[in-house]
Amino acid sequence: MSALLDISHVSKIYRKGEIETRVLEDINLRVQGGDFIALMGPSGSGKSTLLNIISGLDTPTTGEVVVNGRNITGLSESALSAWRLEHVGFIFQQYHLMPVLTAFENVELPLLLFNLGRSERKSLAEAALSIVGLEDRTGYYPRQLSGGQQQRVCIARAIVTDPLIIIADEPTGNLDYDSTNEVLALFDTLNQDLGKTIIMVTHDPHAAERAGDIRYLQKGLIVENERDKRFRSDDLEASHR
Repeated sequence: MSALLDISHVSKIYRKGEIETRVLEDINLRVQGGDFIALMGPSGSGKSTLLNIISGLDTPTTGEVVVNGRNITGLSESALSAWRLEHVGFIFQQYHLMPVLTAFENVELPLLLFNLGRSERKSLAEAALSIVGLEDRTGYYPRQLSGGQQQRVCIARAIVTDPLIIIADEPTGNLDYDSTNEVLALFDTLNQDLGKTIIMVTHDPHAAERAGDIRYLQKGLIVENERDKRFRSDDLEASHR
């Protein structure tokens, strides 16, 4: 079965004069449609850079990124921008909502770049807000919403275009315990009920445990699957009891 996302031998090197910084080193990753992947690792391990390359916000120095059969590695900036708009939904730690727009208008915003009529945009935005449980907050401004509610608006904005991949960068990093669980429950719904493919960067083991697979980055490398490592460690301890 061909993967929805196929990252092959991707490396990323930043150069400033004679100084060379290797951020990613020979990354290989295959993600099937409907997968929920968590990327973990210490600060500076390359998680955000990998996320940016997957979403087309950055390009690799070497290697290829193929999404749904299309190699996006060599696309121009304008082509990448158009590709992101259609295929990627973003959820950020800082929400990045427009303060002068209502929840409805923030969710509708990406739809303005498509050839859609007003009634169709309204229907899609209302449906997305209903999925995240904010159908009664459509006219509220971000300042009138809690942090958890703002993040749910961000999730609605991410899914309103029905993207192939949802990219989540520390989506629970600014949330309290209850709001974190609400957002993670939404991710379960998006992944398990709606079949959305989610790739999430997180420092929170509690959030990572909701994913179907955890990949651990260290110094620009994907190291052993963190969940398998833990299970083998548990088995080893049990064998010595």
